[in-house]
This record gives sequence, C-alpha cells and structure tokens, in this order.
Amino acid sequence: MKIAIFHDYIGAIGGGEKLVLTLARGLGADVITTDVDEDSIKKMGFEDVKIISLGGTVKMPPLKQISASLKFILCDFSKKYDFFIFSGNWAHFAARRHKPNLYYCHTPVRAFYDLYDAFLRRQSFITKPLFMIWVALHRPVSEYYMKHVESIVANSKNTQSRVKKYLHRDAEVIYPPINTSKYNFKEAEDFWLSVNRLYPEKRVELQIEAFRLLPEKKLIIVGGFAEGDHASKYAEKIKRDLPENVELRSPIPEKELIDLYASCSGLITTAMDEDFGMTPVEAMAAGKPVVAVREGGYLESLIPGITGLLVEPEVKDIIRAINIISKNPEKYRKACEEQARKFDQSIFIKNIKDRINEYH
Repeated sequence: MKIAIFHDYIGAIGGGEKLVLTLARGLGADVITTDVDEDSIKKMGFEDVKIISLGGTVKMPPLKQISASLKFILCDFSKKYDFFIFSGNWAHFAARRHKPNLYYCHTPVRAFYDLYDAFLRRQSFITKPLFMIWVALHRPVSEYYMKHVESIVANSKNTQSRVKKYLHRDAEVIYPPINTSKYNFKEAEDFWLSVNRLYPEKRVELQIEAFRLLPEKKLIIVGGFAEGDHASKYAEKIKRDLPENVELRSPIPEKELIDLYASCSGLITTAMDEDFGMTPVEAMAAGKPVVAVREGGYLESLIPGITGLLVEPEVKDIIRAINIISKNPEKYRKACEEQARKFDQSIFIKNIKDRINEYH
C-alpha cells in the first residue's frame, strides 16, 4: 500500500516534524508539504525520508497559513497513493480529494479556538482587526474541509477533549512516538535543559526568570522558530534579555541534543496547556527528571514525585522544584526510563498500522 502523509511545513525542529518523519519512515510513506528546511531534516537524521514540496509559502502571518491552505486545496495526488494521513493545522485542506484518510491531530488550531483570546491580546492596534478578519474567514473554511476527514486520531486525551469540544468529533488517542533506544544516561552535569520552539505559548520567559533568580545554576535552551511564524517578535525579545547563566542554542544536530539530554540535571517545560509534549518523554528516556507545569499533556506523561514534579506556572514554584530535584536528580532515573518506554515509537507505529488496516 502506498501511503502519503500531508504536513503543513517542515521548518524549525519540533515534535510535529519528528512525529511525521518517524511515521513516514515506519510506514515507508512519502511526506507532502510546503516549506522544507533541509538543514532541519539533516539535523533530525531523516535524510532517507522522501519529501515532496508543493512550493514555498508567503513568509508573513497570516499569509503563510493562507498560502499553505491553498496549496493543499489545489494539489491532487489521489491517483498516486492508496491512503492519506494529514498532520498539522492546514494539511487537512487536502482531504476532499484524498481518501481514504485519517487526520493525526496535534490540536485543533489554537488561534481559532482555545487560545483565540490570547492571540488577540498580542495583536497591535493595526493587526488586531486583521487577525479577527482572518479567523472569521479561515475558520469556517477549515471546518468545511474537516468534514472530508474520515477519522481522527488525537495525540493525547487533552487533544481528544479539544477535538470533541471544538470540532464535535470523536477521536482515538495514539500517543506520539519516542525512539527510546536513542537516549542514554550520563551522570548529571550542573545544567538544566529546555527544548522548545520560541513561541509565546511555550512561556519560556518563566524559565528565564526562574534562572535569573538562580544565578548559581545554568539553563540551556534549545529552540528556534520558522520564518513567517507568529512568534518572531517574541523570540527576538527572548534573545535580547538573557541573563549570563542562560544559554540559547539554535536548532542543533540530533546527536548533540541527545548528549544534552544524557548529561543534564533535568528538563524544564512550561508550555501553556500543551497538547501532549514529546520533550518530557525524551528526557525521561535519558533517565532525567522533568519539571513541568501542571497542565495539558504533561498530566498524562509524568508521574508527580516519581519522574519529576508538576508545578503551577509561577516562577517561585519553578525555583522550588528545581532546588528539590537538584539535590539528587539521579534518584528519578529508573522510574523515568520505565515511564518513557510506554511511549516507544514501536508502539506508535503498530497502533497507526492497526488503524490503517481497519480500512482493508
């Protein structure tokens, strides 16, 4: 069976990109997308995956999102493949022509639904009405093409509930894949790790402020943003206001990231109501504890007090958790490794294959 996976764009390294490329490799599928950052693909180690680009997008929000949607609407691979999978916010615009299909939903578009007010508050006097017009026009079109999606798989119970609330659809939960065999444990060095895109909804500023008040400790933030993303101003502000004990590294090769996971004291993650969150599982696969906010998918992947600590999104709570774990980070190792194995990529690939086989 020939399978194609449609994905919005492959730019900055993120969980969605890793998932799609892992799935493509596991299924022997091709990836159909718009923008392709070859350097990111190389750093993630997926040069062997066949990627077809529909062409670049306009590098300015929301024109980027609109142009991606149009490319998916207009493309036609219906005669070249036997089954289609959609991933991301805009790839499902190809659903009308491409069946049988399923949609692996990372989340319904957050700017359209649960984070609409947060996105609106970030707009300037000039961009606010433009944002409102974009959502008012683009959301119903998105919902129209969603009707051509035959089944939905959610990446977490958290996303499953959003799908039900906003899209009025049922979804099966299949957790994202982690190649646990890649990760290894080393004795903790004196630094903490943060791995995330530099987006406002990741609330990286909470991490930075915590370490500003912990000058004796070090934080390494690994992350970037794709050209044309909504987060460029936020990212630039983050870069300008770093204390001496916080280091920002742009997307780095997978081997270097795995080394950081292996030798860090722990991972810190503060995303707002995260859909699922693959980085805590990656850290646990390396035997490292996690400090995460008590929200979203972290409630499904972490065991409080056993694989790390869940905290309120407050600087003082983050500091307290870091100090507690820093006393003996290695005591969490065994439990972390055991928990991570529950999310191994072999389980993910099997579950997706079983889902596809239901069509035959």
